[in-house]
Amino acid sequence: MNLALADIRHGLGRFLLTCLGVGLLMGVALSMVGIYQGLVREALALTRSLDAGLWVVEAGTRGPFAEASRIPGDVREMVARLPGVAAAGSLTLRTAEADGPTGRLRVQVVGYEPGRPGGPALLTQGRGLGSARFEAVADARTGLTLGATLMFGTDRYRVVGLTRGMVASGGDPVVFVGLRDSQRMQFRLAPAAARRAEAAGAPPAGTDTVNAIVAQLYPGADAAALTEAVRRWKHLTALSGPEQEDLLTRSVVQRARIQLGMFTVVLLFVSGVIIALIIYTMTMDKRREIATLKLIGAPDSTIAGLVLQQAMLLGGLGYAAAVALVFSVRDHFPRAVELGVAEISVMAGVIAAICLLASLLSIRTALRVDAQQALGG
Repeated sequence: MNLALADIRHGLGRFLLTCLGVGLLMGVALSMVGIYQGLVREALALTRSLDAGLWVVEAGTRGPFAEASRIPGDVREMVARLPGVAAAGSLTLRTAEADGPTGRLRVQVVGYEPGRPGGPALLTQGRGLGSARFEAVADARTGLTLGATLMFGTDRYRVVGLTRGMVASGGDPVVFVGLRDSQRMQFRLAPAAARRAEAAGAPPAGTDTVNAIVAQLYPGADAAALTEAVRRWKHLTALSGPEQEDLLTRSVVQRARIQLGMFTVVLLFVSGVIIALIIYTMTMDKRREIATLKLIGAPDSTIAGLVLQQAMLLGGLGYAAAVALVFSVRDHFPRAVELGVAEISVMAGVIAAICLLASLLSIRTALRVDAQQALGG
């Protein structure tokens, strides 16, 4: 007879409630792991969708995500003529708020040239941008539908297409618009400011400015040689695709990753302490039963197995409840919760180790129970 299962059946309701409580705590820790992975995925979503092998930005900057960058629009033609470059496109990026059908939205506005690199890689509904002005392709996370309108300042944009999974490093959904519309939104002075500048004798402000040039390379092209060639131009800086991704993970989201990682470690430590206390309490409640086992000659391995099996069952059932809970609610989180087989498996191993370590004190206490307690009143 399995003594651990027999003892659990004796107090099944209390044991299951305990597993549920432990599972809720584990669910929070598992959610932190998923948010940690989702943070990285969201930070790289836009750069990976553009599939750019070369990023050209303002000299002395690490833009356009880590720092502000402004370069003339005609740089695109210079980049497009480089050997190994298949196609190049201009890009503008700006965080903005817009008035939509459901209220005010905070979005990342990406301006690009239709037909050139820089646009959404995959559409789930509708079509891409055409030659018409004031059209937009929005990510599904905005909650917008086809035909909906967005107001950026005094300009009204109509949603003609929807994409999915396009978010900025800060979690804001992406809205793609035409380059001319984006330049008008970002670089054009308001009428009052333009009149003041004209009265002061300042030259008219031009809008042929972009934040970055993205280039797709031919297969086999040497990205390192291309970046070095661009860096020789004194007014430009170049980054390869892997360098841009590394910069995003090390600079833009690094502090948030460390914060989430530390919070996850604290949660796991708290989980271990709580599991240890629960197992210790369960063991203390069975002192007379353990004394009886010793009195009839049960070996120490049987008593240790009783405590260890209950600890592992508690952790296993609690973790199963945690996984079910997180997967049932993760789509309602404001940030992505990215959990795959690797994350779930590693977390299961961590929980098993915590349960093993947490049971050691209880096993030590159980082995020190005096057999004569079975004969006490």
